[in-house]
Amino acid sequence: MSGWYELSKSSNGQFRFVLKAANAETILTSELYTTRSAADSGIASVQTNSPLDECYEKKSTKDGHPYFNLKAANHQIIGSSEAYSSDAAREKGIASVKANGPTKVIKDKTLPVF
Repeated sequence: MSGWYELSKSSNGQFRFVLKAANAETILTSELYTTRSAADSGIASVQTNSPLDECYEKKSTKDGHPYFNLKAANHQIIGSSEAYSSDAAREKGIASVKANGPTKVIKDKTLPVF
């Protein structure tokens, strides 16, 4: 089993997606998008850019925890990881996004449940 995207709507009506690994752990979180089509474009951008080494920006939080951003070809941030406990853990996170990012499975949580 591979990972999937979950598309959801925030309390203020904006859209966001997360990329989940096969174990259901969130491995990448998007920015907020004002429209559904923009969020869909963000997912497509992750699908395209996640396998590419040059699209990963390795950073550290103010208190020194490693994390990464995935960037599109235009250098805009598509999504960010959680803060990790070590550089090695961040590398595993990047490897997981590379492996799961190309998935076409999208679970739409924006639709009302009846």
